[in-house]
Amino acid sequence: MKALLITGPVGVGKTTVAEAVGSRLAGAKVPHAVIDLDRLSSCWPAPADDPFHFELQLRNLQAVVANYVAAGVHRVVLAGVVESKDDRARYAEVIGAKLNVCRLKADLTVVQRRLVRRHDDEADLRWHLARAEELEMLFTASWIEDFVVDADQPVAEVAQDVISWWLAAERQVG
Repeated sequence: MKALLITGPVGVGKTTVAEAVGSRLAGAKVPHAVIDLDRLSSCWPAPADDPFHFELQLRNLQAVVANYVAAGVHRVVLAGVVESKDDRARYAEVIGAKLNVCRLKADLTVVQRRLVRRHDDEADLRWHLARAEELEMLFTASWIEDFVVDADQPVAEVAQDVISWWLAAERQVG
């Protein structure tokens, strides 16, 4: 079993690209699952010491992946934010597989336009705009990823680039 985590700032297209990668895997008849990590931690309220429900997300991810493996899945494509190398290691541990990380990168003005289209509530929009900038700075400084893909192009091209880099990263290590 092998896993790919597609990360990047909010609004960069992580989930959309993960779904497109999943479609390509299906077209190639590769048993796989696509998992939106946000969905695994979407509940309220969050504990004060874990505002993004990371611990809940990990527990849910472990259970969901085990079910997918039992169903015959060979590859898992995750979409979500990974903020540190320690968090990356914890994802790999609960998945129980080799984990490659792809960071999607887009011009911040493109991300901002996407967020404006996605969020009607002004306070929600402000939070997401600030979070996108915060995450972009974090990613630039931390080098959590194995490879970076330009997300300023059509989704089909981004998905193909992600798959090509993923296969190259797998060949490099093992």
